[in-house]
Amino acid sequence: MPADAQRLGRSGAIPPRPGIVHLGLGAFFRAFGAIYVEDAVRISGGDWGIIGVSLQSPGTRDRLAPQDSVYTVVTQNPDGGETFRKVEIVQDVLVAPESPEAVLAAMSNPAIRIVTLTVTEKGYCHDPATGALNFDHPDIIHDLEAALPRSAPGFLVRALQRRRNAGHPPFTVLTCDNLPENGKRVRRAVLDFARKFDPSLADWIATEGRFPSTMVDRITPATRPEDIDRLAQKIGYRDEAPVLCEPFRQWVVEDDFVSAYGTDARPDLAAAGAELVADVTAYENMKLRMLNGTHSSLAYLGYLAGHESIAETVADPVFAAYVKRVWREEIMPSFAPAEGVDLGAYADALFERYSNPAIKHRTWQIAMDGSQKLPQRILATIADNLAAGRKCPGLMLAVAGWMRYVAGIDEKGQPIDVKDPLAQRLRGLSDAAGTPEQKVAALLAVREVFSAGLAVQLSAPVTEAYGSICELGARKAIGEIL
Repeated sequence: MPADAQRLGRSGAIPPRPGIVHLGLGAFFRAFGAIYVEDAVRISGGDWGIIGVSLQSPGTRDRLAPQDSVYTVVTQNPDGGETFRKVEIVQDVLVAPESPEAVLAAMSNPAIRIVTLTVTEKGYCHDPATGALNFDHPDIIHDLEAALPRSAPGFLVRALQRRRNAGHPPFTVLTCDNLPENGKRVRRAVLDFARKFDPSLADWIATEGRFPSTMVDRITPATRPEDIDRLAQKIGYRDEAPVLCEPFRQWVVEDDFVSAYGTDARPDLAAAGAELVADVTAYENMKLRMLNGTHSSLAYLGYLAGHESIAETVADPVFAAYVKRVWREEIMPSFAPAEGVDLGAYADALFERYSNPAIKHRTWQIAMDGSQKLPQRILATIADNLAAGRKCPGLMLAVAGWMRYVAGIDEKGQPIDVKDPLAQRLRGLSDAAGTPEQKVAALLAVREVFSAGLAVQLSAPVTEAYGSICELGARKAIGEIL
């Protein structure tokens, strides 16, 4: 069958009516949250169809629309085999810059009981170091003045305002982004925003709204054009919007949803395999620090050493020894695990997942937006270690690797395409400084990333690590600390 002879469409089953609006319909949510919701509906029923929203560009909508919003999830197994699943839970995709009114209308519909988000760390328009909403962010400045917003906090607050004015209960805000205490963070951003223009609305949200924290885990590499072509030949139909993922998935959710909806406040996520808990903090620390923290560490240092993917990086025995040491000596001692969880076994499982040769998770992709990720993925662990008197040379080297990376030139003298909200500023600071000591000092002064107190503590060890990377290269610098 020619690759373009057949396209995706719905199976003919009656779809559930929408009950969820999702902000940020990227590959991760389509390979993760949408699967849980669809499984919950298949098992227990309920009107939990998803309306997706793109806050930036129409690309996802344009690829999904000809397919009636149906797409394929491709699970890539370590043995090289693949399994395929058509997902039909997404009912429509809206593009916020084209029609913000349509997005607000969807979110204001009382049938919508949950708004989920995967907008990445930078999408919350907050200060990563403190969690406070950044009122100097251009989107927040715009949204406080305009009736039609463009930021995630702006859409949440304006939609909640419409619901209150219409006498409808609020929706539950369920973030699926990798942030510490992510529910509390989005709640703070929403309340900070609301208090600026309507304190009574902020009070209503604080009282009636719910913002459960979550822990999400599934490695989802970016889909490349060659993946689309390969899959078309393999499965016999053309899908312009497939998503690739590993077999593993885990979703831990605080069971705290808007009570006005009673038993219809959420899908039956437990039936779909999610863990519903009273407090997600221990799971969150485990994932943010052990997975995301080492993912970022391997991304910066691995990229500098010339490795293109995480699997390739940990196949290097030096990097394999590095990540195992960092888990054992620097990350695992920094937090208390959830009851019944064996952190050593979790680390072993992570290493197997990292080693999956089928998952082409690019170090460059993981390295994106480091200024937003570093505080929660690495710096929080460092701070806890320093407070306890524990040295953490592996994580100090990771911070130095980030500094070397954002300077924009790799170890072979080639330019790095740094994707970060602060990329231009970080490159300018590094270029303007002369010595390695001055470069580290300039970057440690970026308060959106490093608090003043932590910067003082990091100065000497990160300067030493940075000098080692400059002198020896990232791989040999790791060898020095091993």
